[in-house]
Parts: sequence; structure tokens; C-alpha cells
Amino acid sequence: MPESFSRKLEASFSQSQLCVGIDPHKELLIENNYELNVKGLERFSFDLLDKLSGIVSIVKPQVSFFESFGSAGFKVLENLLTEATSRGLLVIADAKRGDIGTTMQAYADAWLSKDAPFICDALTVSPYLGVGSLSPAISAAAERGKGLFILSATSNKEGKTIQTALVNETTVANQIANEVAQLNKVTATSKGKFGHLGLVIGATLDRYKFGLESINHGSTELITPILAPGFGAQGALLSQARTIFGENASNVVYSISRSALRDGMSAVASAVSLDVAELAEALG
Repeated sequence: MPESFSRKLEASFSQSQLCVGIDPHKELLIENNYELNVKGLERFSFDLLDKLSGIVSIVKPQVSFFESFGSAGFKVLENLLTEATSRGLLVIADAKRGDIGTTMQAYADAWLSKDAPFICDALTVSPYLGVGSLSPAISAAAERGKGLFILSATSNKEGKTIQTALVNETTVANQIANEVAQLNKVTATSKGKFGHLGLVIGATLDRYKFGLESINHGSTELITPILAPGFGAQGALLSQARTIFGENASNVVYSISRSALRDGMSAVASAVSLDVAELAEALG
């Protein structure tokens, strides 16, 4: 079996906790002078991967932007995931899959199985049909040494009402976090600092209002890793990493996307290098 998600995440963090999203939405293609077709999609995605290699060790392709180009776009995604993996990068597929029964099993087969066409180290999934509905993916991830990042508290304003609702005197977001921590204990199959199940927590929200004061509650058990979108163009500052996540700051994957291209494709390496240095100073 390949190196486990937990071990690979630890190794990635030794370089940097920064993650860069590969998000080829059409506006970015136009802004950076790429053709608005599959050829442009492919060139943009692989050019960005080339710029990031050696600077960060974690990338997060957003599946929807490839899907918008149809089957040819999915082929580009397959090739990109394979290439990123071959370069030793930790690859998080941002697909936010979630369903029940055989449908969820099919998603698990597509992304996490031995013969999965889409190769990744971790997959984002939605628990809002119930955390238990993710059982096929949770089992597949454990068996294959893969990871899942499970949506808990998201930055979009539409999610707040549901995610801060109270269930047994705790928020839905915190209930999900507690269930994930428990599942990490009972489903872990490989040793490592981190559990194979993590949480998605938006960096721009007030986690206290979502009942997420402390994710791991000082536990000596497996640590629940956090994927935190919202840095850069969405407004959260890498320099405030410890202010935002407190005692959990060392367990967070800090994700940027559009801001990596703030000075254009030719300047991605220098721009992201500055971000890596800013985050390292904040966490140091």
C-alpha cells in the first residue's frame, strides 16, 4: 500500500502547511490569456502545477471547473491528478461528494478505490445527509490509506443557519466534528499523528459561533486535521493563522487559490513563496 494519508500529511507539513488550489474557472483562464477551451484548461492547469512544484507540497484541484468542460475536462483532471501524485505532492480533490447507499459507494469507487480513475490522497465530502451516509467513503479511505475532509463549518452565508443550529445542546457543526473525532479512533488502520478523517472549516467565519472552540479538545488521541479555505482573495490573512485557529493552528491545511495568481501566471512562484514565508512566520 502507498504511504498513508496521515504520514504523507505529516511529511508535507514539514515543508509548509500551505495548500494551493488549482481552480481553472473561466474568468481566470481569460485573465491569464488562456484559450477558453479544453486545450486552455489543460495548459493553465499544468502550467500552474509546474509553478507550484518545489514550493508547496499540497495542491487542491477543484473538480467542478474541470467538469464544466465535460468528459474532456474530466480527462484533463485525471491526467493532472496522476501527474501531481507522481511529483510527490499531496493531492486533495475538492469534489464535496455526498449521498447515500450505493450512490455513495460509487463515489468512493471513483475516488478512493484501488482502481479509481481519479487518483488523490484525500477527498472533500459533505455530511449533510448524515455523517453515517459517508460510511462507504470512510471505509474505503481507511482501507486504502486515503483521507477525507468532511464539511463542518463553511464560510458561505447560506450555511450558517444549518451549521449553527443546536442538536442536544451543541451546534450541528460541532456534532459533526465530534462524530469525526470518534470515527478517527475506531476506523484508523495506520499509525500516524493525524486521523484519516479531517474537517473543512472556513477561515473567514467565527468558529466560536459555530461551537468549534477547540477541535481536538486537548486529546492525546489521533489529531483531526483541518482544511481551511478562505485565505488570500477571500479575505483571511495567513499572518493571522494562530489568531484564527488558536491551539489548532499546527493541524491546519491553509488553502489559497486565486491569490496565487495575483501577479499573473509568470509570477506564481514568487507570489506563493511569499505566502509560504508569511505562514511560516505566523506559525513560528
